[in-house]
Amino acid sequence: MGRQKGEAAANRSKSRASSSSLAASLVPSASAAATVGFGGYIGSSRFETDDSSAFLDIDGEVAQQLKRLGRKDPTTKLKALQTLSALFKEKSGKEIVLIIPQWGYEYKKLLLDYNREVRRATHETMTNLVAAVGRDLAPYLKSLMGPWWFSQFDPVSEVSLAAKRSLQAAFPAQEKRLDALILCTSEIFMYLEENLKHTPQSMSSDKVTPLDELEEMHQQVIASSLLALATLLDILVCMQSERPGFENVASEPKHASKARETAISFGEKLFSAHKYFLDFLKSKSPAIRSATYSALKSFIKNIPDVFNEGNMKTLAAAILGAFQERDPTCHSSMWDAILLFSKRFPDCWTSFNVQKTALNRLWHFLRNGCFGSQQVSYPALVLLLDVLPPKAIAGEKFFLDFFRNLWDGRNPSNATNPDRLAFFRAFKECFLWGLRNASRLCDESDSIHHFQVSLVDNILVKLLWQEYLFSIGSKNLDRVSSGIPGNSLEHGNLPFHHEAVEPLNIKYSRSYFQELGKCIVEILSGINLLEHDLLFTFSAAFKEHCLWMFQPTENAESTTENVEQVIKFLSLMERHSARKGESWPLVYIVGPMLAKSFPLIRSLDTPGGVRLLSVAVSLFGPQKIVQELCIYSEADSSCSVLDDRDRELEPELFMQAFKGTFVPWCLLEYNSSTSARLDLLLALLNDECFSEQWQMIISYVINQEKSESEPGLLEAHCLVLLAMLLEKARAEITRRKMNNDFNHQLWSKPDEWHHELLESVAVAVARSPFPHITSSARFLCAVLGGSSKDNCISFTSKNTMVLIFTEVFKMFLAFSLESSFSVVRDSCALLVSGETNFAVENTSSINTTETAQFALQVLGGSIFCLETVSDQIELVSAILASIFIIGWEHSLETSSSDVLNDESKEKIKARLGFGESLNGFRSKMNDEFWKSLSIDNRKRLRSKLVHFIRLAIFKEDKLGANKITSLCFSWVLEVLECLCHDQDEEQNLLDELLSKNDTWPFWIVPNFSTPKGLASLDAGEVRIDIYASGNHKFISLIDKLILKIGLSRVIAGYDEKTLSSPLKETTKEAITSRSWLAAEILCTWKWPGGSAVTSFLPLLNGNYPLQESLLDSIFNILLDGALVHGGSGTQNFFNLWPAFGDELEKVEEPFLRALLSLLVTLFKDNIWKGDEAIRVFDLLINKLFIGEAVNQNCLKILPAIFSVLVRPLCQRSIKSEESSGNAQVASLGEKRMQDTVKDWLQRILSFPSLVTWQTGQDMEEWFQLVFACYPLSAMGDTKSLKLERDISPEESILILDVFRKQRHGVSALAGSNQLPVVRMLLSKLMVISVGYCWNEFTEEDWEFFFSQLRPWIQSAVVIMEEVTENVNDLITNSSTSENLDVLKNLEQIVLISHPYPVTVAVNALASFSLFCGILELQQPDADNSKPLRTDLWDSTRDRILEGILRLFFCTGIAESIASSYSLEAASIVAATRFNNPYFWDLVASNVVKSSQHARDRAVKSVEFWGLSKGPISSLYAILFSSTPFPSLQFAAYVILSTAPVSQLAILEQDTACYLDSETSGDQDSGAPEWSSERNVRLKEELSSMIEKLPDEVFEIDLMAQERVNLFLAWSLLLSHLWSLPSSSSARKRLVQYVQDSANSMILDCLFHHIPLELCMAHTLKKKDMELPVDISEAATAVKSAITTGSLLFSIESLWPIEPKKMTSLAGALFGLMLRVLPAYVRRWFTDLRDRSTSSLIESFTRTWCSPPLIVNELSQIKKANFADENFSVSVSKSANEVVATYTKDETGMDLVIRLPPSYPLRPVDVECMRSLGISEVKQRKWLMSMMMFVRNQNGALAEAIQTWKSNFDKEFEGVEECPICYSVIHTTNHSLPRLACRTCKHKFHSACLYKWFSTSHKSSCPLCQSPF
Repeated sequence: MGRQKGEAAANRSKSRASSSSLAASLVPSASAAATVGFGGYIGSSRFETDDSSAFLDIDGEVAQQLKRLGRKDPTTKLKALQTLSALFKEKSGKEIVLIIPQWGYEYKKLLLDYNREVRRATHETMTNLVAAVGRDLAPYLKSLMGPWWFSQFDPVSEVSLAAKRSLQAAFPAQEKRLDALILCTSEIFMYLEENLKHTPQSMSSDKVTPLDELEEMHQQVIASSLLALATLLDILVCMQSERPGFENVASEPKHASKARETAISFGEKLFSAHKYFLDFLKSKSPAIRSATYSALKSFIKNIPDVFNEGNMKTLAAAILGAFQERDPTCHSSMWDAILLFSKRFPDCWTSFNVQKTALNRLWHFLRNGCFGSQQVSYPALVLLLDVLPPKAIAGEKFFLDFFRNLWDGRNPSNATNPDRLAFFRAFKECFLWGLRNASRLCDESDSIHHFQVSLVDNILVKLLWQEYLFSIGSKNLDRVSSGIPGNSLEHGNLPFHHEAVEPLNIKYSRSYFQELGKCIVEILSGINLLEHDLLFTFSAAFKEHCLWMFQPTENAESTTENVEQVIKFLSLMERHSARKGESWPLVYIVGPMLAKSFPLIRSLDTPGGVRLLSVAVSLFGPQKIVQELCIYSEADSSCSVLDDRDRELEPELFMQAFKGTFVPWCLLEYNSSTSARLDLLLALLNDECFSEQWQMIISYVINQEKSESEPGLLEAHCLVLLAMLLEKARAEITRRKMNNDFNHQLWSKPDEWHHELLESVAVAVARSPFPHITSSARFLCAVLGGSSKDNCISFTSKNTMVLIFTEVFKMFLAFSLESSFSVVRDSCALLVSGETNFAVENTSSINTTETAQFALQVLGGSIFCLETVSDQIELVSAILASIFIIGWEHSLETSSSDVLNDESKEKIKARLGFGESLNGFRSKMNDEFWKSLSIDNRKRLRSKLVHFIRLAIFKEDKLGANKITSLCFSWVLEVLECLCHDQDEEQNLLDELLSKNDTWPFWIVPNFSTPKGLASLDAGEVRIDIYASGNHKFISLIDKLILKIGLSRVIAGYDEKTLSSPLKETTKEAITSRSWLAAEILCTWKWPGGSAVTSFLPLLNGNYPLQESLLDSIFNILLDGALVHGGSGTQNFFNLWPAFGDELEKVEEPFLRALLSLLVTLFKDNIWKGDEAIRVFDLLINKLFIGEAVNQNCLKILPAIFSVLVRPLCQRSIKSEESSGNAQVASLGEKRMQDTVKDWLQRILSFPSLVTWQTGQDMEEWFQLVFACYPLSAMGDTKSLKLERDISPEESILILDVFRKQRHGVSALAGSNQLPVVRMLLSKLMVISVGYCWNEFTEEDWEFFFSQLRPWIQSAVVIMEEVTENVNDLITNSSTSENLDVLKNLEQIVLISHPYPVTVAVNALASFSLFCGILELQQPDADNSKPLRTDLWDSTRDRILEGILRLFFCTGIAESIASSYSLEAASIVAATRFNNPYFWDLVASNVVKSSQHARDRAVKSVEFWGLSKGPISSLYAILFSSTPFPSLQFAAYVILSTAPVSQLAILEQDTACYLDSETSGDQDSGAPEWSSERNVRLKEELSSMIEKLPDEVFEIDLMAQERVNLFLAWSLLLSHLWSLPSSSSARKRLVQYVQDSANSMILDCLFHHIPLELCMAHTLKKKDMELPVDISEAATAVKSAITTGSLLFSIESLWPIEPKKMTSLAGALFGLMLRVLPAYVRRWFTDLRDRSTSSLIESFTRTWCSPPLIVNELSQIKKANFADENFSVSVSKSANEVVATYTKDETGMDLVIRLPPSYPLRPVDVECMRSLGISEVKQRKWLMSMMMFVRNQNGALAEAIQTWKSNFDKEFEGVEECPICYSVIHTTNHSLPRLACRTCKHKFHSACLYKWFSTSHKSSCPLCQSPF
């Protein structure tokens, strides 16, 4: 292809260019060029120019890209082509035309490129080129046209499409393209000739292209060239109308004849030169073979003269023997060639051995399913038969072989649907072709008929029909091959029959038999049109097979399958006959078969036979089938059949046969064929005789079984027969209705089926006291209908239906009356309330459970019939209510069964079983059924059910409150779901549920009749009666309902989703109409499963319309109630500071408590703000006075209300940043507050001193009211107090005056005892005086303050110490056998009977906290007119703090002593703290702030006390309490972790003393110890968690108290370690203890809380992205712990326990461990086996922990003072390196210590950079020792380096190294070798020797082996 042609080529190019004017006329101008197209390439040679001149006039960039096209790399070619395409678009046509010669050369090679993308891009580039040059392409057209045409047939569709687009771009019109082909005909043929001469080796000039690529390229070129040749011949030689692609060309082109001659000439030449293309037919490439068939077809069609006598035999054998072609891609062209060749040369079939060469290959081709080309090959078969010459085939044998092989290739299991359709269509066409063209194969008429019969018998019957009938089931194999009638295999009539039935082993698809049946029917139809006598052959076989099927066999299943196949075949024949109006299926096939089989069917009564007869009647009509039966019973000859068939059967004869034959037979007793017989009976019904027929059927059944004793009752089998018949009739009516089949009146009018006898039987069955439950229920369901919405066809009248349902209700009622639950029995009266003269027979012999089961079955099968009798409201609602109530009774029985004994359970077993059945039925009553009920029915049903639920709530006492409430809640939801389909129905139900009666409501009395007065109060005493518990249960129900469906729907009375805006006034009234319910809930306060605080109040914080109106209404109701009842139950001694919490529980009066809780919620959640507070304030002030008199009730409730109200009134004081509007409101509220409070202060100033208070005065209420106006709040976790108001100077003066007045009064009566109420009020006055006026106090004021404070606190101390001593005495004098008595006594001991001292102490502690806060705020240089002299009160403060610490230790000691007895006892003690939570919060707050001096004195006093437990045990008891109290726990942790207690809190006393002595003495002295465990013992409270960490810790919840305690224990240990001096022996031994004894699984525990996956995900992303919360908590805690060495920040914020706080503590613990115990953590990390986990941990450490650790280590090394001329250290922070240089005399050594990025998880790397005068052995030993020191160091690296230096110093001083570790100083405990062998005198480290003895199991010297 690429060879140079020399001079001839150049001359040829020149000669072609001479016709450029003609070519130019074909090519459009550049402007008219198409924008889409493909390219080709130029001639076969370059122009005669050298390489330098080829690109002389070409643009440099274009030339460069053209050169790149010659590269081997396809990527380079693609880039070059893309660049050229872009350049062609940019440059002008004149510039581009210069490169066409060079482009054509490269283009020709590119078209043969192996890479398809290169070829595609080449055509796209060609498109751009021709679009640019336009007519300038003309001189080069002939040289380009050959490859251009060839490229149109590229085997890759994308490439060929691109080539076609390029040609269309050059020649947009068809005429132009045809002219171009005609113009360049010779050049195209020459180019194709060159291509056909190619070999694989000639495809490429280089020798590096792989051979497989060359072969593939060659195959593509040959295939494309052949296709191009065939298409070119079709275009140039064919007639104009037959040209492919050029049909629209208007006229014959100018030079068409010349081109035709040229094409024929070239074609003949090519045909001869390439040996008829036969070699190409032998190619391995399917593409080449397919193209060759196309080429041969083109030659047969266009140049038939090339086929002559000389080559005909060879070509005929090659073409007609092409059936050996296996590739389906070749079959289309193969068939075209074969059929055209056979048609053009019919005598070709006789020119060779047709059997051997053609037919055998054809049989093989068919047997193999045409090798996959079914849709192509099967349609061609009938065409092949049509062109086959008769003399070339052997008649009957040929067709039998043909159909046998065709059948064998059908592939019934895996064929696709289109392939299967093609097969059966071809089979039918070929079979009918054979019958029609029998005369072509046979001469005489007898032989023609014989041939046709043979085909029908051997092919249609024994092949197709037997396949259809007997291959349906795999179990029929043996019977098919041996016992099938008509199987003539043994006679030799069907030699291939075995192969026909063998495929029974194949799995057939469902659609296969459908298509096979259609094929048989269509063949039979064709036979009928051809000659109907041929149908007798099939008819005889059909009858014989059917008779054989009806015979009884052991394999009933296979018989049923065969019958079903016959039925499907009948359906196919009926549809075909109906579609085409043919009668042959009934006349010749079905009729004779039924007439022959009917006696056998009737006598044997098999289901299959009866079903077949029934289907035949349904398909062809009852009268026609009966007529066929009569005809064939009267005569056997076909002539009489035809004569009688012309007459229609008389109706009398039909009815006679129906009554005498079919009715008695079809209504026989029940057996296996009953269902089929009833189907037959229904099929025999017709419109004309239906009434008479139905009368016959009903009368026959009833009269046959009628009994004189019970005239209306039938036997069970008769009921079943009737039920089955009615069910089938209903199903048929429904089916026809769905299919809009109204052709038969009897199936379209169900009323025609009503019958008096049938209805009377139905009523008698319903009233029967002993019904046959199953059969009777089935019969009644069949009569009534209504099992579903679409199945409401009834065979009885409405009146009969009412009678039946009445009996059903009576059965349910009788069942309910026997219930063990009184509410169920009481509900029966409600159910029959609307019925007059309704009575239930109470017969002891009747089993009510069985009758109820019968009623349920009837109702279940006819439930939708209730819609028919919907006007019977009472009946329908009573039945449905019974269903609900009995189902709910089952729930009651199930819930109470756990408290029943075995005898009781056995009694209710039957009822439970029925309840389960009923609930199963009720679950199927879907929304469709409930919507079908009328509105009145639903309303009445709701009323009955709500009444029952209320009865259950208030009167049922067998179940606990929680159980009955949960059950009733589920019932209400069920009623809502089933019976409330819109908002109105829902609200009506709630109105009924909440309606007033004698038992409800308990607190509020709603007035349902007047919307204006929504609620009223019972002005008398609050009722406490037997219904109080019922009220609580009812509120619990309402609470659950609110949580489920929402506050708006229950309280506000509307659904937020359906409420429209704006709201009308009536809607507002409706929304507030149930505000009384909210007030009732709040007054109830607590109920089973919930409370107002936890359940109801949080729901008020929602956004819904008219929220304000609803809340106002609730507030008004509660305020009115509080004013009426509030004065009688107020609690004067509850704490008003810092805020309401558990203090609300101390308010006993329900209305006041409800009001306070409502206000707290509204203001805390910002539902109400400053303006609402002002409004409430004004309202209360107005109610305080009635004229001039004080409203005492209002005065009593005001302190509590004002303690809530004062904060929102003074918002400006609380929040500094306010919007202008809110600030203005706050300012107004505060101004009103100040004015009012000043008046109240003036009033109490007018009162005498408190010490003169006497009963009956209202001084207390006014004092409480004033105190409430000065709020305080707790601040932070320490619960320190802060003021919440900024008061005016006038207020401050008045408060101080009140304070001093009391001071003077107390001084005047110093000897008198103060009343409890006086102490209470005075203590509260102290709080507000110190809080708000301390800067005005004089020394006398402070002295009075402390004189009162100390005894108040001391009183509490005395009480707690007494409790503690009593607990100690009780526990120490008790045994575990007295457990119950001990616990009861313990509860009495810890209960403080008189709360006044504690309450006073709370105020005293609050005052003292404020005083301590004032001391902290004092500045020595502050400009204060009256500074507080702290020196005067320091001693007093310490004594008070000592008392507070004693309180703290008392509660801890009591719990510790109790825990030594049992965990339950400890919980009793700990739980008492929650009785006075704020008291203990204040104790804890002051303990945290206590001085070391006070702590030391308190500890010593407690130790001196001499109880069984000391101060340390008390602290641990509080810290690890089973009932945690957060503030006390934090205080205990602070005391335990700080001096002076920390020295005693961690280690046992003997260990602590030992370590202290070691710290003060020399570390090298003393007796040797084998193990560090003997030297260190932790406190038992710590060691139990640090040493013996239980595995259960890893399984419990992450927030469990056990985990918290574990983290606290480690926090104490690490904090203690951090506090010890780094070089102290105590720290070293404690570190060694941790290394040896502490369970390292604590680290696994820590990482349960640190989200490592999130850390890794964040690390992989951008560092500047915001951290997730959990990562941020852990990272911040880690850094803080590392930098500060403290965990206090994390412990302080730990409570309440939350996941993020536990994450913070876990991170802090890990950080401090890395700082204090790096080697310990490293050893744990090294032992990790999970690579993914270790990778995540290392990533977390490297990111968040290592950077601050490394900075800290390097800083410490840099600051360390090694102070030795022989030793120096330098630090490189950028490289994280430390260089240690040691020099001594003439020796020296430089060691580099490198810290890894994930330090300290990865070990430090130590390397010797330089050594001088040191042997290699010693150098390696010293290097190893440094490595051991830094890697085993649990502390700073600076200490390790210092120890290593000391080791060198000792060695140079002559101290012998340990022979075991080769170090002078031990690498971990830093001891010297002291233990010497008595024999060899070598000294060893005690730890090394201990390890040696442990591992070697010997006690001999490691060196001399003598006993040690």
